[in-house]
Amino acid sequence: MEHAFTPLDCLLPAGNLKFCLLILNQPFNKGHFHCLWSKATLRACADGGANRLYHVTEGSQDSFLPDYISGDFDSIQPEVKEYYMVKGCELIETMDQDLTDFTKCLQILQKKIEKKNLQIDLIVTLGGLGGRFDQTMASVETLFHATNITPFPVIVIQECSLIYLLQPGRHKLRVDTGLEGTWCGLIPIGNSCESVTTTGLRWNLKFEIGSVGNSCHLRPLVISEDDDCFAD
Repeated sequence: MEHAFTPLDCLLPAGNLKFCLLILNQPFNKGHFHCLWSKATLRACADGGANRLYHVTEGSQDSFLPDYISGDFDSIQPEVKEYYMVKGCELIETMDQDLTDFTKCLQILQKKIEKKNLQIDLIVTLGGLGGRFDQTMASVETLFHATNITPFPVIVIQECSLIYLLQPGRHKLRVDTGLEGTWCGLIPIGNSCESVTTTGLRWNLKFEIGSVGNSCHLRPLVISEDDDCFAD
């Protein structure tokens, strides 16, 4: 079965994908934020992500109220927490320390999608790829958890990077939005990939084993002039 997906459709003003937005506690591109916020079906903050939302919308916070904020609330600033509480935003405390605030926020999001019967195609996460390396890897781990939490694709965007976990199978990634750069990377995480084949790249892989330590999968892969990239 082929999985077709346009990763950057969510950043197009006229994009067709319907999505929910989840904001993490890391700096993010203000332009990306406004585009995503205006199009999102449901909007959430994971703990200190509320700080980021509050400060990036300074002077107009009333127009940018999230549907809920969740976490153990060790990162959210007291004045920010108080502000959103007074404004009637739902605050959900999740004290489980075995999971990250990102993962717990995603669990709540899926329940709300089901309860409200929302028709969406995607979950977009803003932040999560900057700052401390362990936090970046925690974002990657959450993408693995996400496969057991939600049936929807989950992407993480920050500045010039976007990550998306490819499940076993054939994937068609459309790269014709005009927002893409000239490179991408295929990085094996968790287990080795027994056979990796691509088309649409300048230098494609063919039946290669993907594993950490195999440098051919960690170098930048240059996108060709094709509109689509395929990965098996």
